[in-house]
Amino acid sequence: MSDGNSQSGQASSAGNAGFDRTAGAQRWSEGGPERGKSRSLRPLMRLSPYIARQRTTATMGILFLFIAAALNLAITFPVQWLGNNAFQSFDPALINTGFMAMIAIALVLGVASAVRFYFFSRFGERLAADLRGDVYARLMSLSPAYFSKLKTGEAVSRLTADVTLIETFFGSTFSMAVRSFVTSVGALVLMFITSWKLTGILFILAPVLILPILSMGRRVRKLSVNAQDRIADAAAEATETIDAIDLVQAYGMEKEREGRFRSAIELAFKAALARIGARAWLTGIIIALMFAGVTGVVWIGALEVQSGAMTVGAFMQFVLLAMFGVGGFATVAEVMGDAMRASGAAQRAVEILDQRPDIAAPPSPKPMPAKVSGHVKLDNVSFAYPEAQGPSLKDVSFEAKPGELVALVGPSGAGKSTVFRMLLRFFDPQTGLVTLDGLDARDADPGEWRARFAYVPQEAPIFSGDAAGNVRFGRTDASDDEVREALARAEAFAFLEPRGGLSAEVGAKGRQLSGGERQRIAIARALVRGAPVMLLDEATSALDAANERLVQKALDQASQGRTTLVIAHRLATVRKANRIVVFDHGRVVEQGDHESLVRAGGLYANLAEMQFTSA
Repeated sequence: MSDGNSQSGQASSAGNAGFDRTAGAQRWSEGGPERGKSRSLRPLMRLSPYIARQRTTATMGILFLFIAAALNLAITFPVQWLGNNAFQSFDPALINTGFMAMIAIALVLGVASAVRFYFFSRFGERLAADLRGDVYARLMSLSPAYFSKLKTGEAVSRLTADVTLIETFFGSTFSMAVRSFVTSVGALVLMFITSWKLTGILFILAPVLILPILSMGRRVRKLSVNAQDRIADAAAEATETIDAIDLVQAYGMEKEREGRFRSAIELAFKAALARIGARAWLTGIIIALMFAGVTGVVWIGALEVQSGAMTVGAFMQFVLLAMFGVGGFATVAEVMGDAMRASGAAQRAVEILDQRPDIAAPPSPKPMPAKVSGHVKLDNVSFAYPEAQGPSLKDVSFEAKPGELVALVGPSGAGKSTVFRMLLRFFDPQTGLVTLDGLDARDADPGEWRARFAYVPQEAPIFSGDAAGNVRFGRTDASDDEVREALARAEAFAFLEPRGGLSAEVGAKGRQLSGGERQRIAIARALVRGAPVMLLDEATSALDAANERLVQKALDQASQGRTTLVIAHRLATVRKANRIVVFDHGRVVEQGDHESLVRAGGLYANLAEMQFTSA
C-alpha cells in the first residue's frame, strides 16, 4: 500500500535548480492553476502562433470575405439606378435590367460567401486541433502535483468545451463579425458619398453606441469565465463519480452523488443565466440605440427628398446602406458576447500552456550509459511536500546493487512510496542525491532516466483496448512473441487465451477483468519493458494465495539480472530479499536481511511478530 505522505496530491520540487518551498507553497495554495484576471480580449492574442501557422488559409478566407462584403454593398447600386431611372418611367425593360443585375450580384455573392465559409471553418477546425494537441501535450509533461489541483473533469472540459468555443469563434463567429464590420465601414463610406450631412448625424451618435459595448462587454466576459469554470466543476464531479461507480453503488451513494452533480449544474446554470442576462441587455441596448438613430436619420432623409435636395434613388440607396451599416454594427455588438466567451476559454487554455514542468531536462543533459547495470543509490536524501507537517524523507541513505532484491517496509506514511517517486523523477530531493550507476538524476533527461525503470503500482491502470496494447504500453515495439512470453511469465496468458489471446478486449479501465487479472497484465507490462531496474509497489496485493505464489515465482525469475525494489506490507513476500530497508517517519531505521532484523528486535521484528503470529 502506498504511504500517505507520498500521494500525488502533494506539490513537487521546483525543477532542476532545487525547490523553493515558500514559492511552491504559495503557488499551490491558491486553489490550483492560476486564474487570469484580464477582462479584455487579450487572451485571444495569445493564440497568434496558431493563427500564424495558417496564414494561407486565413488569407484566402479574408480575401473572399472582402469580396463578399463588396458584393453585398454593390447590390445598392442597382437599387439606386432603379430609383432614379426605372421607377421614374416604370419602363419594364429598365426594371428587368435592374433586377437582373441584382440577381447576378447575388449569385456571385453566394459563391464568394461559400468559399469564405469553407476557409474560415477550416481555419477554426485546424486551430482547435492544434491547440487541443498542445494543451494535451503540456498536461502530459506536468508533474502529478499539478493534477492534485486541476481535477480530471476540469482538464477534460478545457480540452473539449473551452476549445470548442474558440473553434466556433474563429471558424464562424469571427468571420461573421469581420464581414459585418467591413460591410458597415463600406456602407458608411458610401453613405458619406451619397449624403455627408445625414452620415455626419450618425457619427455624432456613435459614442452613444460604443460606450455600452465597452462597459457591458467586459462584464459579459467576466461572467463567461465564471460560467465556464462552473461547467468545468460539474464535469469534474461527474468524472469522479463515474470513475468510482462500483464504490458509489456498493455504498448506495447514487442519490448523494446525483445531488452533488445537480448542485454543480445548478451553479453552472445560474452562472450561465447571469451571462445570458448581461449579454441580452448588451444586445438589446445596442440594437435599440442603432435602429432609433437610423430611424431618425431616415426621417431627416425623407424630408431631404421632399425638398428636392436628394434624389429618390440616392435616398433608397442611403436607406439600404444604413440598414446594412446598422445591421453590421448590431451583429458586431452581438458577436462581442461570443468574443468574450472565446476570450475566457482562451484564458483557461493558455493557463495550462503557461505551466512549466517542475521536472525538466537540464540545458545540457548527461547521456545515460549505453548499458545500465542497475546500481541504485540514495545518499542523504531529504524531501518535504509543501504544506506538509514535516519531511517525508529525512537523510535517507541506502543502495540496491545490480541484480539485488531490496524490500522497503514500514508503517503507512513512512516514506516508501516517496522513494519510488524520487526514483521515477516525479520529484527531486531538496538535499542529497539519487543516482543510477553513479549518474545524478538531476543531470539526466527525465524521459531517458525513466526508460531505465519498470514500474508496477499497487493499483495499475488498464487502458481500453486489447491485452496486447496494454502490455505494449511498457514497450511499444515489443513483438507478439515477446508480449505472449511476458503474459505467460506473469501467469496472465492462461485466462486471456479463451477470450482471444493477445486480442482479448479488456473493456474500459479493464472492467472486463478481475482485480487479480488486471494486476497480472500490469506485471506483464513491466516484464516486457526489459528495464534494468524494476519497482514493485505491493504488486501481488490483488492476487489470491495460489496466484500470488505463481506470480511471485515469475517475478523471482524476472528479477534475475536486474535490480528489483519492492514495497511490501506482507512480510512473507520479502523474506528472500537480499536487503530489507525499514522506514519509520521518513527515516531509515534499520537495514539487513530478514534473519538479522528479526534477531535485532527492532521495528521490523515487531512487524514480523504481529504478522506471523496473526497468520
